[in-house]
Amino acid sequence: MTPLRLVFMGTPELARTCLATLLQASEFQVVAVVTQPDRPKGRDLKLQPSPVKELATSRGIPVLQPERARDEGFLKQLAEFQPDLIAVAAFGQILPKTILDLPQYGCLNVHTSLLPKYRGAAPIQWAILNDESETGVTIMKMDIGMDTGDILTQQSTAIDAADNAQILYDRLAEMGAELLVRTIPNFVAGTIAPRPQPADGVSLAPKIKKQDGQINWAQSARTIWNRIRGLVPWPGAFTTMPAQPQPQLLKVWQAQVVERSVETSPTGTILEADKNGILVGCLPGSLRLLTVQREGGKRLSAAEFLAGHGLRPGQRLGE
Repeated sequence: MTPLRLVFMGTPELARTCLATLLQASEFQVVAVVTQPDRPKGRDLKLQPSPVKELATSRGIPVLQPERARDEGFLKQLAEFQPDLIAVAAFGQILPKTILDLPQYGCLNVHTSLLPKYRGAAPIQWAILNDESETGVTIMKMDIGMDTGDILTQQSTAIDAADNAQILYDRLAEMGAELLVRTIPNFVAGTIAPRPQPADGVSLAPKIKKQDGQINWAQSARTIWNRIRGLVPWPGAFTTMPAQPQPQLLKVWQAQVVERSVETSPTGTILEADKNGILVGCLPGSLRLLTVQREGGKRLSAAEFLAGHGLRPGQRLGE
């Protein structure tokens, strides 16, 4: 049987996982990879290839890096590869109808939510931020809308207390890659009937901004806990702590909810600061900070942090 000619489009680690899994399957021939242009990273702002480009280059697969997916030169190059199907995972650009209509079997996308929930750029983060108990992956046939295409297959997973956005990202990347590889042959064979997304239950997951990480201590302990978990590794949840000559930024990497009222203290007040952590009053409940990092410092356990910083009960965070 002749392998299906695939073009793969994707950029970050999640997409790399999907590409690696496709490359292991004998049913497919990945004839080209499309990824975002190299971007400056690090303190020296040196141009860095995407994880997908690194993998494709190591396997000798042609790589296209258009600034815009609508560029006529790119569209001409893409058509020359004559793909039977285009597989997409976190590419980072909206695809025009010209691309969607190019392959015989269209374009299939790996989306890290149970559509129609959390259409958009940050479904993993918003699922945690909104205290969802489960999420999952969807393989959909793309259309011109933003994550509005027909559903082919879905797989769910529970969101555990130990999960943060990075842990969930890695798990969903593996799930999505495996589901994609299982879905494509059945879809091409006609044994999967695409089904329209239901009109009910639609929600959006807009791109995360740096300011989304700021902690509001007047919120409930669970809401703040979800913010801390949902924004690992970027931008991270942060607050300010008392310092001289001015308050200093404090990132919170790990915490736990404590059922303790702060009726007599303003929210953000430090109630305890010892080897067990930094207990901070919220509304309702309290939050025990377990792993923190001051601006310019290392990530430390609360006990290690307190050994070198004089936070004490009665002080307030976020002022």
